[in-house]
Amino acid sequence: MGQTLTGLLTSVRAIAGRPGTPAQGRPGGGPDQALLAALRICGDHLSALAAAGPLTDARRTRLIASIGTLTTACSTPGADAFDALLRTGQQALDSGGEAEARLALALADEATALRARSKGAWRLRGNALDALGRGEEAITAYERHLALQQNTAASCDVERRIATLRAAGDRIDEALTLFRETAGGRTEASGAGTEASAAGTDASGAGTDASGAAARLSRHLPAAEARAAFTDLVRLRTAEHGAGDPAVRRLAALYAEHRRLSDRDPVADPLLGGAEPIGVTGLRRLVAGRTVCLVADTPRTAEQEQRSGSPLAALIEGYDLVVRCDEARHTAPAARTDLHACTLRGGTPWKGPRWDRRAGTRLVFGDPLPHWRLALRSRLVPGAQDRVGDATLRRPLHDPALLGEEAGAGPASTAYTVLRLLDFLGTPARVDLIGFEGPAALSPREREWVGTRIANTDDTAVRIALR
Repeated sequence: MGQTLTGLLTSVRAIAGRPGTPAQGRPGGGPDQALLAALRICGDHLSALAAAGPLTDARRTRLIASIGTLTTACSTPGADAFDALLRTGQQALDSGGEAEARLALALADEATALRARSKGAWRLRGNALDALGRGEEAITAYERHLALQQNTAASCDVERRIATLRAAGDRIDEALTLFRETAGGRTEASGAGTEASAAGTDASGAGTDASGAAARLSRHLPAAEARAAFTDLVRLRTAEHGAGDPAVRRLAALYAEHRRLSDRDPVADPLLGGAEPIGVTGLRRLVAGRTVCLVADTPRTAEQEQRSGSPLAALIEGYDLVVRCDEARHTAPAARTDLHACTLRGGTPWKGPRWDRRAGTRLVFGDPLPHWRLALRSRLVPGAQDRVGDATLRRPLHDPALLGEEAGAGPASTAYTVLRLLDFLGTPARVDLIGFEGPAALSPREREWVGTRIANTDDTAVRIALR
């Protein structure tokens, strides 16, 4: 392996040049400068491995083989060196270790410079930053990846990782807010007293140290440094005020949550029928740039949709997303349903038939939260949906974070709730209503809202223009 490593290093230097020197050009052109820079980075890593002595780690052996493949691709006209570059970066991550993570990040930087719209390059950069504990920077890279990723199913793990990193940062922010609030109040209280003791002096010293730990703590720190500062803050506050103090208990709980989030991603709810939860951001991405139709469950619409070769069936099939609402009484069980929305009505706890109609995404509207959760867990059918709307989507009309309407306007139809939600998201390319022409389909206020947004209408569809 020693000779192989030395020979590979020689080849890398011959193609990419030594550090600080320009690469030798090849007649007829050669690799892009970013690829040559990546090769030089690999050469530096190979040099460090050669200096470290014999290799016994199989993962690093595979990394060396991957660098060899990249070297060959860079010296072969017409070879796909970019894919080899991404594979080398991923192999570096798979090898483990900080040096390999830094190599992966450096290669990802060159890959994004080479192709700024490569979703694979941005994901590699996010993974490398994540491995180095640079969570906030990793989120930015992951978001660039998601913006370029068209396959929403393939991005679920990235969305989950972003949520985890943000949640860990939020625990730090809440801990700092808690410290500032309690430290300020206790400073005033301690200033009112006049007695001093050795214990008091020690407590004052602990408070000063805690202030220093809080000053060091930030969600923008590398993970190891943030964890150390968070640990010091909890230890010093516990020594100062005791483990029974309510603020200390809350601080300890935030610390435990932060450590849990740092160690592993949240697992999917096993009671959600194996489906992935989807929130406002995920739904916005799901409908972005797509044509959407809401199909009414009426005998006339169902009959025409089932008729082979009918214009209505062809029209519905042409949309990117087909939305159906509530329990189907007329629509065929096998009718295409990309998004199914239903509203929990009547007294709680809500009971009813299980949602066994196949749908890509299922949104369930209802309040209060405990009964909403119970309904989901009792009525979802495993395998009947890929995604389930989470609690942020359970009451879009009245949630202050979304539409925030007053609850006194009366119950809304599910179709109207979906329309208002899509209007709020503002990302679909087009939204049409099919089969909602009857007076019983929407209430007067709902028809009035739709009427202000009608862009076009014909015998089959009412097209509305979103804001």
